[in-house]
Amino acid sequence: MDYRAIYPLPLRLLSSLIDMILVLGGLSIVTLVFVNATLRGAAGFDLAWSLEVTAFLLLWTTFLGCAAAIARGAHMRVTEIVELFVPQGAHRFLLAAINIVVLVMMASLIFEGYSISSHTWAQRTTVLYWPVGFLYASMPVGIALSLIFHLFNMVHDWRSPPDRQDPPIAHHVDGADTGAVL
Repeated sequence: MDYRAIYPLPLRLLSSLIDMILVLGGLSIVTLVFVNATLRGAAGFDLAWSLEVTAFLLLWTTFLGCAAAIARGAHMRVTEIVELFVPQGAHRFLLAAINIVVLVMMASLIFEGYSISSHTWAQRTTVLYWPVGFLYASMPVGIALSLIFHLFNMVHDWRSPPDRQDPPIAHHVDGADTGAVL
C-alpha cells in the first residue's frame, strides 16, 4: 500500500523532497560514471574525484531510497505463508510483533550508524578531503527518515487493519487529489 496519499502535509513534503534528492542523486551517478568511463576510454585519463563522489552518492541514495520505499509501502513482504498458516485473528498481532522487531532494528542501526559516523568524522577522503563520517552518516540519517515513515505506517495499519484499509484516492496526472474514492 502506498501510504503517501494519507500522510499529513509535512510527511508528504518530506517524501517529495527525498524523491527529488533520489532523482538528482541517480542522475548524478549515471552522469559521473558515464563521463568518467568516456574520458578513460577516449582521452586516457579519468577524474579521480568522481569515484569518491559516486561512492558518497551511492550510499546516500541507498539509505534515502530505503525511506522512499517505506513511504510507498514497497518493501518486500512474503504474506502467503502467514495467510496459509496463521489464523486470521492473529494476523494483526503478528504484524505488531514484526513492526516492533523492525523498530528495534532501526533504532540499533541509527545508534550504531551514529557511532561509526562520529568516530570516523575526523578522517578525510584521499582526493576531496571530505569527512569519512559524512559517508557513514548516510545510514543513521536514512534509517531515521525510514523510522519516521514506518511509525506513521505502523500506527495507520494498527488503526485500519487490512480488511478496513482506507480506499485509494484517485489522482490527476499532475498528482492532485480529485477527491474521488476508487
